[in-house]
Amino acid sequence: MAQVIAVCISEKKGERKTPVEKVELRENHGIVGDAHAGEWHRQVSLLASESIDKMRKLGLDVTAGDFAENITTNGIELVTLPIGTRLQVGPTLLEITQIGKECHTRCAIYYQAGDCVMPKEGIFAKVIIGGTTGPGDEVRVMEK
Repeated sequence: MAQVIAVCISEKKGERKTPVEKVELRENHGIVGDAHAGEWHRQVSLLASESIDKMRKLGLDVTAGDFAENITTNGIELVTLPIGTRLQVGPTLLEITQIGKECHTRCAIYYQAGDCVMPKEGIFAKVIIGGTTGPGDEVRVMEK
């Protein structure tokens, strides 16, 4: 079973996010209280814990939220899901809108390791159905 490992927020863009107990996702907005929320296509970011593990193998001491992702998952290959895929995350429903992103400025992690997984393996989504989610909630790919 794929599941949520951590949920994270930040007050400002361009900084690591802090893990919290739970988050409230609002339809067509994103995570309440997160800097990236708003009416656009990248309301919520997701990254697999397996991607974070790749950076740990390079010697970095990193954990959930360090790549500025909102939701850290385990047991699902996020990067293989096509745009338009819908994910049920706990009681919420997300729709994938973008896979990876261009980094205009190199982050601290890039300078430490010479690479960063978020631009290649992070995915972005908009909130279709809101609700509250947190660690332990199931993540399921929904049939179209």
